[in-house]
Amino acid sequence: MAESGTLPTGFGELEVLAVGTVLLVEALSGLSLNILTILSFCKTPELRTPSHLLVLSLALADTGISLNALVAATSSLLRRWPYGSEGCQAHGFQGFATALASICSSAAIAWGRYHHYCTRSRLDWNTTVSLVLFVWLSSAFWAALPLLGWGHYDYEPLGTCCTLDYSRGDRNFTSFLFTMAFFNFLLPLFITVVSYRLMEQKLGKTSRPPVPALIAKTMPTVNAVNYALGSEMVHRGIWQCLSPQRRERNREQ
Repeated sequence: MAESGTLPTGFGELEVLAVGTVLLVEALSGLSLNILTILSFCKTPELRTPSHLLVLSLALADTGISLNALVAATSSLLRRWPYGSEGCQAHGFQGFATALASICSSAAIAWGRYHHYCTRSRLDWNTTVSLVLFVWLSSAFWAALPLLGWGHYDYEPLGTCCTLDYSRGDRNFTSFLFTMAFFNFLLPLFITVVSYRLMEQKLGKTSRPPVPALIAKTMPTVNAVNYALGSEMVHRGIWQCLSPQRRERNREQ
């Protein structure tokens, strides 16, 4: 970790500034788009459906990722981590939990779309609420394991944010990494790909999942555009949220 007022080893002034700036842009864009999506759900009754609850879960997860990136951006611009070792562990847990929730929520949305378009039955509230609870409890469980000794959170190379310490090659971390990757990356990816492939076959048109450190933190913005702003109903809800006159007309009707 870089000391106060000094640059991290192996990084120049311009590199640290560039990383902090990119993280700040990613964090603010992700926050603004996903908070707008969340507000539209809260203020638009027609969006309160079981299928849209899955999109809301994704928006909440991506808001958490953006907040994590905002902390990392602030630390990068300060050129040091100001929150101590306990803050590092908390930052690592929060970022990893919301990242896993985002991945699993995306898979849940893919399955929900398959269920909606390829079967004759719609999602019910009990199924959707149970699915959302499972996504968040499972994500918190896996993110807590490094705090309990299976896996490890540590500073990233820049020394201004914390995540899983991928540099460790011991049996403890390797077993955690492979087990976690199977349940939280490969399995959700399988569900997502199969769901969209089945939709493609059923509907007769191409339907693909969204694109797979800095790049990962762009996903809140990508997800907001793909799942929220790309939906006509959610788009209409956001527009109503931003337009006081339209909200007033809807209330009168």
